[in-house]
Order: sequence, then structure tokens, then C-alpha cells
Amino acid sequence: MSQDALFDAGPPGQEPDGAGARGSTFFQAGPGAPLAARMRPRTLDEIVGQDHLLGEGKPLRRLVEGSGEASVILYGPPGTGKTTVASLIAAAMGQNFVGLSALNSGVKQVRAVIDRARRDLIDGQRTVLFIDEVHRFSKTQQDALLGAVENRTVLLVAATTENPSFSVVSPLLSRSLLLQLRSLEPTDLRTVVGRALADERGLGARVTADEDAVEQIVLLAGGDARRALTYLDAAAESVADGGRLDLETVTNNVNRAVVRYDRDGDQHYDVVSAFIKSIRGSDVDAALHYLARMLEAGEDPRFIARRLVVHASEDIGMADPTALQTAVAAAQAVQLIGMPEGRLTLAQATIHLATAPKSPAVINAIGKAQADVQAGKAGAVPAHLRDGHYEGAKKLGNAVGYKFPHDDPRGVVTQQYLPDELRDAVYYEPTDHGAENRIQGFLGRLRRIVRGRG
Repeated sequence: MSQDALFDAGPPGQEPDGAGARGSTFFQAGPGAPLAARMRPRTLDEIVGQDHLLGEGKPLRRLVEGSGEASVILYGPPGTGKTTVASLIAAAMGQNFVGLSALNSGVKQVRAVIDRARRDLIDGQRTVLFIDEVHRFSKTQQDALLGAVENRTVLLVAATTENPSFSVVSPLLSRSLLLQLRSLEPTDLRTVVGRALADERGLGARVTADEDAVEQIVLLAGGDARRALTYLDAAAESVADGGRLDLETVTNNVNRAVVRYDRDGDQHYDVVSAFIKSIRGSDVDAALHYLARMLEAGEDPRFIARRLVVHASEDIGMADPTALQTAVAAAQAVQLIGMPEGRLTLAQATIHLATAPKSPAVINAIGKAQADVQAGKAGAVPAHLRDGHYEGAKKLGNAVGYKFPHDDPRGVVTQQYLPDELRDAVYYEPTDHGAENRIQGFLGRLRRIVRGRG
């Protein structure tokens, strides 16, 4: 088990087939354990933050106090207390507690736990099943839990850092109470750091810390209590007993904040969404901020480039036709030169797209055209537009009467191009933004000539 695990594994062979840690023996963090492990809250009152879930009468408080009945999925960023809450539920429920990690447990282990829980239930003993990183369970593994959760053979407490809507099967979601834990506020993190400095389980007042040093740790932690304690632990190691932890010491020992960004999870979608919406909203600074977050987190630059190419047509389109050229060029450049130099082309493309005039006309046009086709408004291709290059085509009327636009000095002729039932359809409606203002000026005239109305 990892140092962040909840429970000692117990004597070998205690559970069949490695079913998991059983009982109420919590992982005991010794003096040599990381500060974050030593400072894990032992009671409900020691939990910092999450007041929206732990208030009087709230379902999570009832679970922690041992009076809850519903299975629960705890969803939230790292370092917000998911594992701690599960440990307190275990303590409240007594000895029948099993902890599994999705990293090293399969369907066989899940079924072994459920079989044991059924036997214990006959004796009136309820089993709490804690599954860490449940998003890593396959659909088959999650499905194996459904019956036991539905008939309350086990009380499931699952933890995930990813949005359960994407990572947990719908039947399991519908059978569980979904509770979202929030990133800790700066005031909460200051409490966490201050407690660790003073508590005997932590640094035991061995060192003191300047206010600006604490503020730097809080800033770098980004709402993650575990990260704040990890940074404090690293910085305090370089301070002699009785010394002071100052800003310079923190800076020297914590080189940079680790950007919270899960390339496979919810943070991935949130940051990408903010990136695109900032470009769409013409906030170039915000767009560059989210680009930097993705780059610092190690996002695949090709993925970013693909999003820029899509955005160039989706939200800019003909208002600035060169935006697509820039985005495609950036994608090709990233492939050609790689990173870190590729960040420059991605930044240039981001700036171009963010500052370009915006228009949804392209996506609206193809959307309306597809909607008509999906509604069955396809119709036959007009005979004069059909292929006339094969023998016998003209006998079928194909290509007969077709007018060649280049024969007209205007370069455009009156001629039906749409099927009969769609002859008056209008899909592309340019805005008056950027280059579309010019298109808007002559498109009406083009349509009138083509449709014989002027």
C-alpha cells in the first residue's frame, strides 16, 4: 500500500484473493512519514473547508457520524479531503470496512468483498466499501458493484478526481449520492499550514514561518491541502531547529507550482473549455493564460493546435479567412519543430484568433444545411447539374441545359442549383464583422442573380 493509503493491510491471508484492507485499523503515520500523512485529520472537527457538505444535517456529516444509509461518490480535486472523509466514515461504521484501490483491484477482488459482505450482513454487520480512484475502474468492474449497492449489501464510498459524469457508469451514479468537494480557500490553507507548524504530529513548533513564506506556500498550493503540506515539509527540512522559514527558503525549495491539470480528466476539459471561450470572447490575455497552463502541464501541443484549427472556422470563419491559415500553419509548425519552440507558434495563433473579428456564420450555415438533410429535405439533384460524361447520360437528360458561368461577363448566371424543395433555402448569413462585412455587401446581389430575381 502507498503511504497515502488509509489502512494497514493486516495479516497476510486475512482476506481472500487480496480483497483489500479490512477492519478499522487506520494507516498509522509514524514520525518518518511525510507531513501530509502525519497531519491527516482524525476527527470531523479537524477537517478544514467543505462546510457546504459537513454542516449540521448534511448527508456527508450523517455518513461521517455513522447514521447515513446512502452510498456516496466523493468528487473533487486532489487534496480536498476525499480520503480523509472516507477514513472517518470507516471509523464511525466500526470494523466492517474494506478499502480497495482501483489501481490494483479487479472484478475478482470486488466480488470477493461483496460475497464476504453478504455473509456478514446475515450476522447483522454492515460493510463499508471504500474505492479510491473509482474512475480507473472499467465499466465491467463498476457494473460488478451495482447489485450490492442497490440492495445495500455494502455502503459504497468512492473517491474520484474526475467528473463522474464522464468516468462513472450511469447506473452506479443513479444509485449513489454525488457530493462535490471544493478546492480549499486561502484562509483554509493558512489554517492547515499553521496547524502543521504547531501540532506535535507536524513540525511541533520546531520552526516558525514568516507571513510571506506562508502566503507563498498557500499561493503555490492552489487549493490543495496535501500540496501545501508537501511544500512546507520540503522547505522546513532546510531550516535548523529554532530557525525561521522565510520567503527565500520557500522559493529555493519549491521551484515552481505544479499546475493542477489532469490530461485525462475533468481539469483537462475545464481548461480547454476556458481556453476556447477566452478566444471566442476576444480576451487575448486570458487565452494566453490557459495556453500557458496547458503547456506547463505537458499537454500534447498537437491537441492544442487541433483545437485552434477548429476554432478558426467555428468562431471566426469568413470574418477573417486568414485565421484558419494561421491555425493550420501553427499545427504544421508544431509537427515540424516540436517543443519547446512550438509554444511560440501556438502563442502566435492564439493571439491572432483572440484578436480576430468573430462570426458564427460558418458553423450556423453548415448546421442549418445538415438539419435540412437530416429532416429528409434532400431532393433530387437538378437534371442539368448531373454528371453527363458517360455514354447515354444525355438521353437521361443529365447535364442538358447547364449554363457555364464563365460564359457570362459577370461570371454568374441565373440557374437552379438547389433541389426543388429547397430552391429558396438560405444557409450562410454573414455578419457585418471583419471581412464578412464585404461579403454581406455582395452576397445578396449574387443570390438575386442566381435565383433570377434581379
